Amino acid sequence: MAFSMLEPQEFDVEVAGGPLRVCRWPGDGPVVLAAHGITANALAFARVAEALHGRVQLVAPDLRGRARSNGLPGPYGMAAHAADLIAVADHLGLDRVPLVGHSMGGFVVAATAALHPGRVSGVLLVDGGVALPMPESVDVDAVLAAVIGPAMLRLDMTFPDEQAYLDFFRAHPALGPGWSPAVAAYVRRDLTGAPPALRSSCVLEAVRADGADTLIDRTTVDAVHGLACPARLMWAARGLQNEEQGLYDEQRLAAARLDPDRVAVEHVPGVNHYTILFDDRAVALVADRIAGLAG
Repeated sequence: MAFSMLEPQEFDVEVAGGPLRVCRWPGDGPVVLAAHGITANALAFARVAEALHGRVQLVAPDLRGRARSNGLPGPYGMAAHAADLIAVADHLGLDRVPLVGHSMGGFVVAATAALHPGRVSGVLLVDGGVALPMPESVDVDAVLAAVIGPAMLRLDMTFPDEQAYLDFFRAHPALGPGWSPAVAAYVRRDLTGAPPALRSSCVLEAVRADGADTLIDRTTVDAVHGLACPARLMWAARGLQNEEQGLYDEQRLAAARLDPDRVAVEHVPGVNHYTILFDDRAVALVADRIAGLAG
């Protein structure tokens, strides 16, 4: 996979509780704000930013409780992340802005559009943002373990050095087969601490609170159904462990009862939940949809 690292500019935005770290990739076009997944970081969008070729300025924070924003305190949850995105828009002097979110970030941007409808001009959901059916009474840790698996497991682990952390991710069934410098850079950004006790930067409390909000409490989980702006869901064919069953399929989306006049739906074949942001062909498609959203 060809990859030339397009380095983002990094800056801080003051939000409730302290500074939020933000990455901005250069471009001549309008700004699009991006929100990453539950245990991810801003560099999840690095390949997409490269594929945009300057058509937009892609701006992605490390969400509260992750990577270089992991010092920010709670409360966590979709409303808190939405407030942080609006703070980034304010910092950049943006009255209205299109949003893109991957995985949990899809719920973040849907909640932002629902809570601040006058500030959001369009929404792109990348394999996330549409609720899955859940039992009424379940344990948040059990659900998170079932849904995000090794991503949750690593939060309690320590690693003797950076290579051990990279090796852990290279063994991931969804990320390992498509390993690239872009994936390695994304993984490195998550590291914190010092050898021999390196660990993920993700704050467990933040992951649990955000997981409960999207999967169990569901306080903002149906935001996508009432959006006042254009929206599109791009769903990956395969799942978080590269299994054949992805987060979404035609049956699950039919059960979600999305209004086709509000939410366009697009299947992305040949990729899983993670590689939809790293595979060359999928990245080009996501970039085109982002450019269209901003256009």
